[in-house]
Amino acid sequence: MLRIGDKMNHMTNLKDALHIPDTQSARDERHLAIQRVGVKSVRYPLLLRIANVVSPTVAMWALDVALPAEQKGTHMSRFVAWLDALDKPLDASALRAELNVMLAKLHATEGRVDAEFPFFLRKRAPVTGVQSLLEYQGRWIAEARGGVETIWAEVVVPVKSLCPCSKEISDYGAHNQRSHVTIRAELLADIDWAELVRFAEDSASSEIWPMLKRADEKWITERAYENPKFVEGMVRDVALRLNADARIGRYSVDVENFESIHAHSAYARIERS
Repeated sequence: MLRIGDKMNHMTNLKDALHIPDTQSARDERHLAIQRVGVKSVRYPLLLRIANVVSPTVAMWALDVALPAEQKGTHMSRFVAWLDALDKPLDASALRAELNVMLAKLHATEGRVDAEFPFFLRKRAPVTGVQSLLEYQGRWIAEARGGVETIWAEVVVPVKSLCPCSKEISDYGAHNQRSHVTIRAELLADIDWAELVRFAEDSASSEIWPMLKRADEKWITERAYENPKFVEGMVRDVALRLNADARIGRYSVDVENFESIHAHSAYARIERS
């Protein structure tokens, strides 16, 4: 059993051991502000809300804040602590709120959240109605700079394109290929991921499905043949749909056709700034 004097010495030693210097908060004399400092390539779970259904996924996160010139460093562990505390599905409104939570935790006024992740939508084949899941690539970007907060959503959508020129000059048939439509949109209000996907799929020669029966395959082949589009046509059609939606501010649309008759891709991009 410890005597009273020994107890007092033990408590003093314990207090000294727990008093660890906070080096990150020390003053830096180089007088150089850092615009972005944080962590990247952090693989951590994410809950998405898609069509009012909570969909768990795994994201690759990059998190950073701006560091004042007088502060030596930031507290890197607090980024992961913020991630670990995320326990609600993220949509644009929730992400905006969580960005402010992260800034408060890091004692910062400016910062950025970037998360890339796969998500799935259940699709019904066009004729038989058989169901299967198609994978899409999504991305959230939330940023606070100069007192302004912006939320961006990005989606990569695989579709099918058929060449109008090939159809016009050929006695029969036309070359076609899979394409990727990438939409990055500034969200002025919440937009569901399924809606962003539809902007792309409705602008293609045909959308695609993971599982098809022969009747479905026939339908898709004929649908694409009746709806040929150059890469320029697809990117313009997507942009027109985005222009008509008041919930979308700035955006970029990229379309890449993985050409079936070339070793290279055809590519087009439209931006609204």
